[in-house]
Amino acid sequence: MVATGQAAGKPAAFRIKDCSLVSIATGRHAQNLRELRDHLAAVDALCVYNHFWLSRLRPLYDDVEYSNDFAAWAHRALNDDVLGERLSMVDPSMFDDLEELRQEVLDLVETRLDERELVPWARPGHRFDFMHSQMVIFDTRRQIERPEDLPEAVAKLSLGSVFYHALDARRRNPHGWDDFRAWLAGFPEDYSQLFQRLESVDWYFLTLADLRDTLVAVFTEHFGGKRS
Repeated sequence: MVATGQAAGKPAAFRIKDCSLVSIATGRHAQNLRELRDHLAAVDALCVYNHFWLSRLRPLYDDVEYSNDFAAWAHRALNDDVLGERLSMVDPSMFDDLEELRQEVLDLVETRLDERELVPWARPGHRFDFMHSQMVIFDTRRQIERPEDLPEAVAKLSLGSVFYHALDARRRNPHGWDDFRAWLAGFPEDYSQLFQRLESVDWYFLTLADLRDTLVAVFTEHFGGKRS
């Protein structure tokens, strides 16, 4: 559903926030695929969120070929590219809640266990550690005053700000919107075309840097000739 111009007048300025990640060990780890299945079924659902989404905040994260920690582990530790590719195709934004996402991963792992004669084991030193992460959010004290300022402002966002406003926002917003659409919806202008462009963005299968560049391109195309 696209809804714009919901509020009369001008909404408050867009307050830019940033975030960082504090990782907390759960004490659960898997050395083989069967152990991964068993622990995956038992961990807190937010642990699943961590291994799909929050891993993107890690400093060395720059490759989305294996787009979540489960897929990357299957590829790198188990040398199972079949499972790695299947898991990498899972788009968490397509599921209504984390329990559905968890079940999808469990189903893929169960299927692979049924297909293999032997249970795949990780190479020494490459066990899967289930982590719970706390996202620390802080105010940058920077604001976006007008929609026309979005291209320049988004280009200057840190990767933490991109994650918070573009990805994590979709979990927080009842419509599944990023914070930019949620803000634009308060203006009286009709931004339906821009909303459609943003809806078509490949939110999950892009690195944060690529996602930032994509958003800048979308906003520049829309507002490029509208600066005052």
